[in-house]
Amino acid sequence: MSPIRVISGIARGRKLRKVPGGKTRPITDRVKEAVFNIIGSDIVDSKMLDLFAGTGSVGIEALSRGANYVRFVDRNGQAIKTVRENLTKTGLNDEAEILQMDAFTFLNRQNDLTFDYVYIAPPQYLGLWKKALIVLDANPGWLVEDAWVIAQIDPREYEKLPLENLSEFDQRKYGNTELVFYEHKQVEND
Repeated sequence: MSPIRVISGIARGRKLRKVPGGKTRPITDRVKEAVFNIIGSDIVDSKMLDLFAGTGSVGIEALSRGANYVRFVDRNGQAIKTVRENLTKTGLNDEAEILQMDAFTFLNRQNDLTFDYVYIAPPQYLGLWKKALIVLDANPGWLVEDAWVIAQIDPREYEKLPLENLSEFDQRKYGNTELVFYEHKQVEND
């Protein structure tokens, strides 16, 4: 597998460390570039929640491209250590917060912030992406109006989910990776 790197922005070209062991699946440059091409300049001055952060590659890319703040959440101690090292390597520590905790415990807490983007890339084939979306859908206080939630899954994992506050609006496939995009529905007042 090729090295993980920051593709664009102020930390462009910096190589990122991988999480030791085989429990994480880093995002490929092709998929990461696609994500940020779709988001475009809206990433500037935004807040992102990087759930199941792994290497921190997605959140670090967001910071490099101008996001104001990224909160990284992962329960794996090796992943947390790797995110810290990668943030130090890129000089993006000041705009980041790292929490070592279970994603579902985190999502079930009372929100202390609202996010423009939530990136969900859990270990595959365990149904964790569905569970995370369902918990987030039930606790939408984490999301600004019109927030995007992006799930990174294997295409074989996909299924339509019965959601009340999130609405699926796009899917993109890149080899054995599928990105599913959801938007926080606007509250309509009568």
